[in-house]
Amino acid sequence: MEYILIPIVALLASALTFFSGFGLGTLLLPALALFFPVDVAIALTAIVHFLNNAFKFVLVKKHIVWKIVLQFGLPALLFSFLGALLLDKITYATIIAEYTINNSVFQITIMKSIVAILLIFFALFELLPKLKNLQFPEKYLPIGGILSGFFGGLSGHQGALRSAFLTKVGLSKEAFIATGVSIACLIDISRISVYFTNISKVKDNLNINLVIIATLAAFIGVYIGNKLIKKITINTVQKIVALMIIVFAIALGFGIV
Repeated sequence: MEYILIPIVALLASALTFFSGFGLGTLLLPALALFFPVDVAIALTAIVHFLNNAFKFVLVKKHIVWKIVLQFGLPALLFSFLGALLLDKITYATIIAEYTINNSVFQITIMKSIVAILLIFFALFELLPKLKNLQFPEKYLPIGGILSGFFGGLSGHQGALRSAFLTKVGLSKEAFIATGVSIACLIDISRISVYFTNISKVKDNLNINLVIIATLAAFIGVYIGNKLIKKITINTVQKIVALMIIVFAIALGFGIV
């Protein structure tokens, strides 16, 4: 069953998140967790996520705005480590509510609530007419990188914040996608280095064949997304990002992801 469900999720999520710049891991991890222990699922997701971003990078690298990668990506990289260092001390100590549905326990934490509020705030910039044309000056890019990196290291949810911020700096649709992918690759490399110990611990349980199949399915999704990008406008991309951010923020706020 996992050889059917997981590749389908990987393909659809990869095609959809090609435009938004986030969400593959969010959708793929729960699917993998249905069939594997959580630590194995996290390792599998990390590998597929990194390979998928690397493939995206090859396809769209000519559109990367390297100045923004440096201004946004480097602070994100540095502060992701800081967030990761604080993870054990803060995340589990800030549970404000807990509930159960069908024997599954969901926790609402202060950190997730803060990220959810930030995400909805950014999403409103894409949906409210008075705010839609507002753009952030480049001098604020490091602040966006700090927020994205810090909360990414702390809770793993840096992609949505990154996309929310990059949609407001005046990039074309191609540059938005390519620049976001390059920053995501930087974060993935740092995450893989942190996860390496855990991956080595569970390597005997890793299903390499499933990793290959899921990665190939994700590659197909990227290919489809890359073809579709020529047929849509930056306004469509921004709306996709905004709607996905709101859905993600609600799920995050209620402890579902």
